Amino acid sequence: MDRIVNTSAEANAFSGAVLVARDGEILLDRGYGFANREWLIPNDGDTKFRLGSITKQFTAVAIMILNERGLVDLDAPVKVWLPDAPAAWDQVTVRRLLAHTAGVPNFTSFDDFQARKALPDTVDGLIVRFRDRPLDFRPGEGRKYSNSGYVLLTAIIEKASGQSYADFLAENLLQPLGMTDTGYDANADILMRRASGYTPSAHGVVNAAYWDMSIPQGAGGLYSTTRDLLKWQQGLYGGRLLRPASLELLTTPVCDQYAFGVFAAQAEGNTTIAHSGGLDGFNTYMAYDPARRMTVIVLGNLNGPAPDALGAALLVLAREGAASQDPGAAPRSAALQAYAGAYDLSPTSSIAISVVNGRLLSQITGEEAVTLDPRSGDVFSLRANDARLTFTRDASGAVAGLVMYRDGLDRLAPKS
Repeated sequence: MDRIVNTSAEANAFSGAVLVARDGEILLDRGYGFANREWLIPNDGDTKFRLGSITKQFTAVAIMILNERGLVDLDAPVKVWLPDAPAAWDQVTVRRLLAHTAGVPNFTSFDDFQARKALPDTVDGLIVRFRDRPLDFRPGEGRKYSNSGYVLLTAIIEKASGQSYADFLAENLLQPLGMTDTGYDANADILMRRASGYTPSAHGVVNAAYWDMSIPQGAGGLYSTTRDLLKWQQGLYGGRLLRPASLELLTTPVCDQYAFGVFAAQAEGNTTIAHSGGLDGFNTYMAYDPARRMTVIVLGNLNGPAPDALGAALLVLAREGAASQDPGAAPRSAALQAYAGAYDLSPTSSIAISVVNGRLLSQITGEEAVTLDPRSGDVFSLRANDARLTFTRDASGAVAGLVMYRDGLDRLAPKS
């Protein structure tokens, strides 16, 4: 695992912190690159990163807590808390907001968003940005990712609880789990061990564009550390925040494998509850395998796809390490087509995966094609040598890349 992350960090594709744990045992807990490049301060497990959309599961849990207390009905329309909501929102319910099936247009996709993301705003002011826009579809008749929906959920949390979003989360989610390094981010605050955000450019890595943290709200406004997020995973799935029925509802897919604030994907006998996040300067990934009580957290302060790719790779490697105790079934023939495609090893080398006569073939640039033999789940061995391919999946369960082990080395190859 460390070699794969180091390879990405040495290529200046990843900077951040990584934590992998399985059944209470920490397998990897390290920082890579710099929290501050100008002062050469390294990242580690106590570095605070902006989480982006990983925040959504905290918002969803807050709603479920209010539901348990009888303060929020999941099937009530948003008009219960926002009486002046437009008539088009009559069928926009809390449940649909949680699952992105309400049809409320996503304000971060509007043409003017890039110009306005640096300007401070309020929850009410953010709602004004999208309240009079037509819905993307009739509520309940589709799914489209919407940060606007989670801004509305932020407003519902505040109105139903009588507290600010930040205060409600601190009192009811963070403090009970001892998460002292997690909170709602604010640009003006002096926050110890906060990472600076960076982004690649044609001239090398540069400081990321400014994003006023009043904008993301419950859609993406939290900061945390890898070690605090392990407390979150252990506490949430250990039943310390929600009743069993509420936790099951939170993690049951509604549409396109999206549940409430998380993807809950089933693939090759594995369940993965996951979400990723992104803001200027930060990309993040967090996943949980409930059957193995396995956590993978990748927090990055350099924009790019590496946290998603690394997170998926670390998850399958951790699962492979547990395969002797928990073997998975080989994929059925019809499922093999999901692996087909090209995977980039380097700018000049790739692996082509194809399905021929019900079997997978692998061909590396400049080499002969070889047959892949299934080992377990997403893991295959190359019949011609001792190499092994482990396919990785994104938060929605789609095949997103692979890890090739050959000649004693692991190499990560994202799907083209």
